[in-house]
Amino acid sequence: MEVTGKHILLTGGSAGIGREMALQLRDAGAKVTITGRNPDRREIMQGEKIETISADLSNAAGVDALLSEWGERPIDVLINNAGQLVDYDLRAAAPDSDEVDNCIYANLNAPIRLVSALVPRLRDRSSAAIVNVTSGLAIAPATRTPVYCATKAGLRSFTLALRGQLAKTPITVIEALPPVVDTQMNADNDLKKMSAADCARAIVEAIAKDREEANIGMTKVLRAVESASPALARTVMLRF
Repeated sequence: MEVTGKHILLTGGSAGIGREMALQLRDAGAKVTITGRNPDRREIMQGEKIETISADLSNAAGVDALLSEWGERPIDVLINNAGQLVDYDLRAAAPDSDEVDNCIYANLNAPIRLVSALVPRLRDRSSAAIVNVTSGLAIAPATRTPVYCATKAGLRSFTLALRGQLAKTPITVIEALPPVVDTQMNADNDLKKMSAADCARAIVEAIAKDREEANIGMTKVLRAVESASPALARTVMLRF
């Protein structure tokens, strides 16, 4: 897809991978609108000539508010990038059930609701795309983040099925699977991290080249292991 002039809605675009994608897509000539919860970060992005919408996607009201704000304007690309990480380790302490629910909603329910609401308009475009940002952890889970892994695995399954449903439409359904990326979410993660800019560049390239699946960085290795032996991939990842 040629992104120049395309109307792009990018959730979670004020920091991390989303911020870098927004800047790169803007530089490529796209008309980018991002969502974010932090007003200071949104203001910074406005200074970068990127439209912003305040949106908390961890609940239904936040998704409805975003859709209301978007209104009837055209859309060519929906990028479901917003995500949350929640502590969930039953070996340490009882989890906060509300935070768990918020994580599940933001990572899985919100993308599904946005897709459901916006597919009719995307279908009317000559060329359109839905990009769901999952994770290498959608392939095989890590012990330290079971809820996050579950949401990303769920979004991966949704993406695969959605691609089948939309195969005969102008909409390309893309799954981007980042590795561990140097973002605030991974600040306490000691594993080697990919830069947010490099990860974003790989996703933008996947959009430009209409790739249905973008395995990024070390996710390529995990994907190869999983293809050869799903059991081995699970065994390796469950060590973390």
